[in-house]
Amino acid sequence: MTDSMRGGPPAVKEWRLNLYLSEHDPDTTARIVLDTGDNVLESRAEARRSPYDPEVPEIGDELAAGRALIAMGRILLRAADGDMKDIGAADIEGPSPLWMDREWE
Repeated sequence: MTDSMRGGPPAVKEWRLNLYLSEHDPDTTARIVLDTGDNVLESRAEARRSPYDPEVPEIGDELAAGRALIAMGRILLRAADGDMKDIGAADIEGPSPLWMDREWE
């Protein structure tokens, strides 16, 4: 039974996520480091500006950061899938899907 069902205060955890952006025109690289207190996970992603596009660094930042965040989400889902298998939870094929109906923006 969870604490919230028992009437106690909910457990609060803090995870630290650092996002580093590096630009070397036409490339932008994003590196994410997530410290959960128990583990440190890292993801990377890139964006490349077409030589035919105008120079707008914010677009490269957004693309690289968004891709790195998606990659981090996949890493976390794979970790959860492995943890569930380790404790003998119901066996499913592959990691949980990245987007589910219950998610919101």
